Amino acid sequence: MAPAGNGPSIPILGFLTCVAFLYLSFGDLWFDYNREAELGFVTRNGTQFVLDGKPLYVNGWNSYWFMDHAVNDHSRHRVGAMLEAGSKMGLTVCRTWAFNDGGYNALQISPGRFDERVFKALDHVIAEAKTHGVRLLLSLVNNLQAYGGKTQYVNWAWQEGVGLSSSNDSFFFDPSIRRYFKNYLTVLLTRKNSITGVEYRDDPTIFAWELINEPRCLTDISGDTLQDWINEMTAFIKSIDKKHLLTVGLEGFYGPKSPKRLTVNPERWASELGSDFVRNSESPNIDFASVHIYPDHWFHDQGFEENLKFAVKWMLSHMEDGDKELKKPVLFTEFGLSNMNKDYEPSQRDRFYRTIFDVVYKSAKRRRSGAGTLVWQFLIQGMEGFNDEFGIVPWEKDSIQRLMMEQSCRLGKVTGRHLLDKKSIEICSHKP
Repeated sequence: MAPAGNGPSIPILGFLTCVAFLYLSFGDLWFDYNREAELGFVTRNGTQFVLDGKPLYVNGWNSYWFMDHAVNDHSRHRVGAMLEAGSKMGLTVCRTWAFNDGGYNALQISPGRFDERVFKALDHVIAEAKTHGVRLLLSLVNNLQAYGGKTQYVNWAWQEGVGLSSSNDSFFFDPSIRRYFKNYLTVLLTRKNSITGVEYRDDPTIFAWELINEPRCLTDISGDTLQDWINEMTAFIKSIDKKHLLTVGLEGFYGPKSPKRLTVNPERWASELGSDFVRNSESPNIDFASVHIYPDHWFHDQGFEENLKFAVKWMLSHMEDGDKELKKPVLFTEFGLSNMNKDYEPSQRDRFYRTIFDVVYKSAKRRRSGAGTLVWQFLIQGMEGFNDEFGIVPWEKDSIQRLMMEQSCRLGKVTGRHLLDKKSIEICSHKP
């Protein structure tokens, strides 16, 4: 049958013309919206973190257990639940482990051998964080034995007959162990996320890398061994990934050559751990300094009021270093108050948090180096086996939840970020 003329082509042509008009008129707006929806990389400018051209001050938390719980179907939901809760409090960064060396649910089974099932769990953690608008500070190895740590690397070298020493400090100086760790770094940084398709080194969901959790090298209190290792490993990381920020993971103690060892350190032992806050943080590939705050664990004879005063002094000292010596941001990546202290009362934890938040807020208002805090630690219900004397289920503690939300809003208002997205507007439109 012959075509019935050009009748149908006229409305089609009209429709296409309308579509073209809408694209030309509003296409740029559509693309701008999608560009804005994408996370940008956090960078730094002097003593401040910067995101999308504005200063960024961090209010966040620790949930070290994310990867471990994402491995199994019955516990994976806890990751999303915790990230959702953090997001609803306006929290922007969560610190968690990107390592598990040897043992149960190991990411690295043995040197150079990885469990794809566990790697997919880490993929899930990163993808979930992006979904909830939370960035991750990913720690790369533990100084402690939990989840493998230095000791596991040393044991591997010893078992293979290549280890120089059975001391776990040989992690820092044994050439074979250094090769093990560099291989792990290469695999991790270049990992292509099985969910998002983005290599870790190219993913802005990752706020920064933390080289090692609470490094100490007791066999060389001069600090030279640890410093050499920091310089070598940070240069190696930056050779693979130049997009992400990098920190050491320090507790913040001053070394034997620092004049502050006598006036700021909690006790003499703190200067004999082979680490030094200023020297370690000055390393050229380190972008920001990290500090922990645990006066109730560092002193053995102080009460709550004395510990509270020390916490303020400790923070001010390190922010002074950030402003005058390092010219870098200072992020307090762990802080907490133990509920096992003999004089502990629940109201003390509120005061402790409030005091620390106030110090950072005042620094932010003055555009100084105090870049934010990460609470240790947040959990959800049913995780008693992962709890310690610092753990909190935030929605079970109304006062803590209010403090977290208030701090998120205060820091956002310093830079105007509280008006940049719907979530912040909703959180900060209500008085805590």
